[in-house]
Amino acid sequence: MKARVIAYYLPQYYPIRENDQMWGKGFTEWTNVAKAKPLFPGHYQPQIPADLGFYDLRLKEVRNEQVKLAKKAGIEGFCYWHYWFGNGKRILERPFEEVLQSGSPDFPFCLGWANHSWSNKTWKKTKAFQKDIVFVKQEYLGNEDYIQHFYSVLPAFMDKRYITVENKPLFLIYAPGDFSDVSNFMKIWDALAKQNGLKGIHFVARLTSVGTMNPKISKKELLNGISKRYDHYIDKGFDAIASSTLKQAELLSKGYYRKMFYLFLEKYNLKLSNERYNYKHIIKNLYTPEDRRIDVYPQLVPRWDKTPRQGKNAEVFCNSTPELFKKSVELALNMVIEKPKEKRILFLFAWNEWGEGAYMEPDIKFGHGYINALREALNES
Repeated sequence: MKARVIAYYLPQYYPIRENDQMWGKGFTEWTNVAKAKPLFPGHYQPQIPADLGFYDLRLKEVRNEQVKLAKKAGIEGFCYWHYWFGNGKRILERPFEEVLQSGSPDFPFCLGWANHSWSNKTWKKTKAFQKDIVFVKQEYLGNEDYIQHFYSVLPAFMDKRYITVENKPLFLIYAPGDFSDVSNFMKIWDALAKQNGLKGIHFVARLTSVGTMNPKISKKELLNGISKRYDHYIDKGFDAIASSTLKQAELLSKGYYRKMFYLFLEKYNLKLSNERYNYKHIIKNLYTPEDRRIDVYPQLVPRWDKTPRQGKNAEVFCNSTPELFKKSVELALNMVIEKPKEKRILFLFAWNEWGEGAYMEPDIKFGHGYINALREALNES
């Protein structure tokens, strides 16, 4: 086994009340994916799904076909984004709950807590919503809520399909820096897990390698501070780090001052055009020495294009191809090859983030190209 590839899985492909109220009846991820426009000559937009079409995740047939494709790619399992806003408030839970309760498809999974508020910043604002509006707020309500949250996911932890590390269920937290009480939360969950017959929880923090960039921090400080940043969260009680190195790769690909200029424009809503990067340059700068650490799980990125979500202000990785993605996978494999087999984990961003142009599912341009590229990289000696 060269690596354990776990793919982030977005359940935003069926209508829910909150999206209906905010964006209009029947809104799903597909709404803006289908109407995205090319921003420059040769820009591949809209990106249109092939084999699975504009699917609805309420259908078990769709979920079964996704698993067939994931298995073909050599993916070990899905990391389903899980939403818990406090006091039992959940969103988009139906697809995973049906997978859990039905026992089908028989394919490994784990949960990633997407612990962030929902606002109209996610998608391009319509004329009706020019101001920033938080319509589902992420709250951390203390010990009783943490306990309630734990028991809501315990059936998943007990499922034979749940992905484990050292016999502990893997649970990822998307924004650990937003959760000041995260150490206490993890202690409570670990104790509850042991009370319920588990060996504990394998907690993973998803972290941007360079943190929040600003002009007051030099390029040298940013890049030299990666290990210190990771250690800070390991000291908080996390077992491992899922490294997200996109910002770092962008900085190194375009240059420190240009990236800082982009961030300044973005901060003050002054961006007037897209932010473009060459995928070939991105993959050369995607991995760092820290990715070789046993407690760091690097990230695979097949492509990235936020045009559906941001329109003319989008970040776009240009010229991504299955062949270049395969090279990127090979670089990532080199980072984990000397780790213990169980910790040769690579998080794939993503299986189906169509709104951010980060997906493996077949489209009308590349077909099964990215799926085949991943399988080949994992199988070749």
